[in-house]
Amino acid sequence: MKDLREALAEYMASRPQPPGKLSFEEFLTWCDEDTWAEWVDGEVIILTPASLRHQKIKMFLAGVMGEFARHHQSGLVLDAPFLVRLPEHLRRGREPDIIFVRSERLSWLKETYFDGSPDVIVEILSPESYIRDRKIKYGEYEAAGVREYWLIDPDRRQAEFFRLGADGRYHLETPDMQGVFRSEAFPGFWLKSAWLWQDPLPSIISPLRELGVL
Repeated sequence: MKDLREALAEYMASRPQPPGKLSFEEFLTWCDEDTWAEWVDGEVIILTPASLRHQKIKMFLAGVMGEFARHHQSGLVLDAPFLVRLPEHLRRGREPDIIFVRSERLSWLKETYFDGSPDVIVEILSPESYIRDRKIKYGEYEAAGVREYWLIDPDRRQAEFFRLGADGRYHLETPDMQGVFRSEAFPGFWLKSAWLWQDPLPSIISPLRELGVL
């Protein structure tokens, strides 16, 4: 079986980076739905293919969040690959694992990207993305005014939830005694992080029943 480095080398060879810097519009033209890449101040950053574990957690969490949002008609949940163009001064086009956008802000949604700051961004950590997600993107999402940033670390079985304060800075929110985090940016939604560490992961039916959707 190929290891991650071999898979990445093959992927990058099949989709070489364009020469020189690109505007965001040029990046959108170059990029297609099968290309997983980000735009950082004119540079194209090819992302490492996600692991099976990463994908399973993303699909599970996006499924629970998406059904909850549809049931309550509170907004839209999207998962990668889908670009988020952060506010203009940051010059960033990122590919979060999952985003939630409230209904009243869906006018910012374009055909191939969201133009602005989602209400919630979820990133699932991997060894390759650890520094980028915990430090670089943390600072970008904070500066962009993303109301909540959830960091899911499968290797450490750790979920951290950061909420934007009145001071414009992220503050770590501690789940309750049952390990439940209650979102303010995603109205009515709560997450029990223990769901994410089950092996195999539960179907989305059980969490949705606990959430009162089914």
